[in-house]
Amino acid sequence: MTRICRPRPLVVAAALLVLPALVSACSGAYPNSTFTHFTDFNRDTTSLWNILLGWGTAVFIVVEGILIWAMIRYRRRPGSAEPEHVHGNTMLELTWTLAPAVILVFIAVPTVRVIFKTQAAAPAGSLQVEVIGHQWWWEFRYPEHGITTANELYLPIGRTVNFAIRTNDVIHSFWIPQLGGKRDAVSNRTNYLWFTPDSVGEMAFNGTCNEYCGTSHANMRLRAFTVSPENFDKWVAHQKAPASFGVATVQPAAAIAPMAEPYSFPRDRVPDHVMPKTPVPAGLTFPENVLAAGDPQRGMQIYSRSACIGCHKVRGNPTSLGVTGPDLTHIASRLTIAAGLYPNDARHLALWIKNARRMKPMSSGLSMPTLGIGEADPFSKVKATANLGGLTDEQIADIVAYLMQLK
Repeated sequence: MTRICRPRPLVVAAALLVLPALVSACSGAYPNSTFTHFTDFNRDTTSLWNILLGWGTAVFIVVEGILIWAMIRYRRRPGSAEPEHVHGNTMLELTWTLAPAVILVFIAVPTVRVIFKTQAAAPAGSLQVEVIGHQWWWEFRYPEHGITTANELYLPIGRTVNFAIRTNDVIHSFWIPQLGGKRDAVSNRTNYLWFTPDSVGEMAFNGTCNEYCGTSHANMRLRAFTVSPENFDKWVAHQKAPASFGVATVQPAAAIAPMAEPYSFPRDRVPDHVMPKTPVPAGLTFPENVLAAGDPQRGMQIYSRSACIGCHKVRGNPTSLGVTGPDLTHIASRLTIAAGLYPNDARHLALWIKNARRMKPMSSGLSMPTLGIGEADPFSKVKATANLGGLTDEQIADIVAYLMQLK
């Protein structure tokens, strides 16, 4: 009996396999892709990836082609004789041994070259930035400028940046996909990463922790901003100055130095994918009328005698010298709060102070306590009281008014 070939089922099966891959590749927007050419680091690693992908694709096509040809050429046919038994072919064995060795040479040389380049010491004159991972937020120090900030990183376009990365507790991993990385932050060791944002304009980028570091690992985010050298200098001068509100109220008028012009990345130029959109936990609210009535002068007085000063630092406020939490000197100039989880505005800041552990889910080890009187800690189930340092809504609104003045 003659067998009738029916190719239609094969075509349908192939289409079902290929169509999902084609559909998944339709989108042209990859806002957190590492395949960019904004820095020398990403250009080198992308070039290496293309080499590996090219060789891998070529090998796949050749091997699969030979396999399919052999399956068709030597398939069993009705009435065919038993095939010849072959016990070895020296030439064939040499070929499939030497060919992969040659291919590995073409792969190994560019791989080793990129490894040596990315692991070498940063060029002289690089901007030094210390990156310190905490559970669950990022601290950035610029030692040559004497400034410290949290969760927001400013980089001058065209200048190499050398990151010295370490951890304050467990293992973290610092990564800004569109610029370069990643590097682990390991206990008792400093790892280094450097790149030059030389092919990018003034832009904002997402960054993350990419090593599981505890229950709130997914909520440990950061924002990076590439700015012109002139705007970077403005930002540095602004960050070096004490908090404007603190200076005006704590120091005598004769001691007040001229304030640097405040600079932060313009919010209207921040891409939509960089703005946080984390929903506020259900049931957690703050009265709008109370928030609107907050008084910054009262807020500074309440803040300066509250538990806040035990964890946070505000240069210009001599009572606020804490180092456990983020530096709040210029908190009002930042784009986000809670390690990039929420936009930095009065409402979200008030809710954060009221019950941070609900605002940052899965953060049982979060150092920020629940401060709103009557609010229950989602883990200990203990409600905040005045005797335990709790704050009323009115007091929180005053503190928020104060903090939103710290530009």
